Amino acid sequence: MVDVNLVLRSTRVITPEGTRPAAIAVSGGTIAAVLPYEAEVPAGARLEDVGDDVVLPGLVDSHVHVNDPGRTEWEGFWTATRAAAAGGITTIVDMPLNSLPPTTTVENLRVKQDVARTKAHVDVGFWGGALPDNVKDLRPLHDAGVHGFKCFLSPSGVEEFPELDQEQLARSLAEIAGFDGLMIVHAEDPHHLAAAPQKSSEQYADFLASRPRDAENTAIANLVDQARRLSARVHVLHLSSSDALPLIAAAKADGVKVTVESCPHFLTLTAEEIPDGATEFKCCPPIREAVNQDALWQGLADGVIDCIVSDHSPSTADLKTPDFSSAWGGISSLQLGLPAIWTEARRRGHSLEDVVRWMSAGPARLAGLDRKGAIEAGRDADFAVVDPDATFTVDPVELQHRNRITAYAGKTLHGVVTSTWLRGEKINDRGTLAEPSGRLLERNN
Repeated sequence: MVDVNLVLRSTRVITPEGTRPAAIAVSGGTIAAVLPYEAEVPAGARLEDVGDDVVLPGLVDSHVHVNDPGRTEWEGFWTATRAAAAGGITTIVDMPLNSLPPTTTVENLRVKQDVARTKAHVDVGFWGGALPDNVKDLRPLHDAGVHGFKCFLSPSGVEEFPELDQEQLARSLAEIAGFDGLMIVHAEDPHHLAAAPQKSSEQYADFLASRPRDAENTAIANLVDQARRLSARVHVLHLSSSDALPLIAAAKADGVKVTVESCPHFLTLTAEEIPDGATEFKCCPPIREAVNQDALWQGLADGVIDCIVSDHSPSTADLKTPDFSSAWGGISSLQLGLPAIWTEARRRGHSLEDVVRWMSAGPARLAGLDRKGAIEAGRDADFAVVDPDATFTVDPVELQHRNRITAYAGKTLHGVVTSTWLRGEKINDRGTLAEPSGRLLERNN
């Protein structure tokens, strides 16, 4: 207990062993020990007693489109990481596309890191990108510390990040499997998308018909087959179709190295509630029906779905035209993911311990961040302090996102983040945010 400078105490601390009264001793930004609630505060340490508020490990969001540099009018590291801190998130992992340049070479990675270094209010890691012509760049990117590689199996929406066909996917997977890397995959089959009805329309039902479940199901089946054949590690991004859950469960049981995530919008919003022209709800794959949502929650309960992440993919307001076919597809939810999920989880009988498993421990494990995701000795002293019973109504004006467009506007949510801590320093105090102190991360740090 030498050099302890902070003790954070609560009647409810969520640890890997469960929730209990505890005092968390912090030294040099690291958790030194998790002590009994009544433990004596070491000499020279500052005591912060948060009463009955719940102390969670800082959340990890491994699916964030920051778009900086290049499309910073959509989002940037300054605003995105402020939104993360306000929402109890202490680590984000940035997606390799929508910025210019995309993170597809080591040189491009360094450009992005240089931009992020002085703007990050939370810790930031980076995914690399797998393109048809950059297999030679994958190992160097891995050695430079990216957490894995993202690819699309259908058009990404931006010209500088083309999709992989099945042969190109196999080449990239074989290369990545050679150094035990991870491929994370936007899994929609282009042939099923091309065969679906496509038309300009402000009706959500028409957009939903244009992105059928079969597109996801087929792409995931093909991905699992490739992963099994090549003994590759793969991760299914933003699962929307619950039809794919039995296939994924069977693959896991067979030893295929596959994991899967879903997102707050799939788990809290339904197709039935989306008004015509409300393209703030548009994303790809799409928000589906309530019965599909019920099955996704069952997949979480069964452990088939490994984690919940935002897929925060913002744009400027002018790109959210009322026509679902032409509007930019992406939902902004970085700041709201925790209360959105907690509101629905508690309604369905889940605990905050479940939320921590899905939104902190799971994403940290996926991204290879061994110091994140739990309150235990040796981990970073990253915490979200939450009043789980308090409610608030979402007012877009109060969001930290650069473009305050949200599908959650007007919704009343449970779970107010009262403070956020990064390596033992308070970076968010009831919405008042500190100056940037985030670090740039690599795998296993």
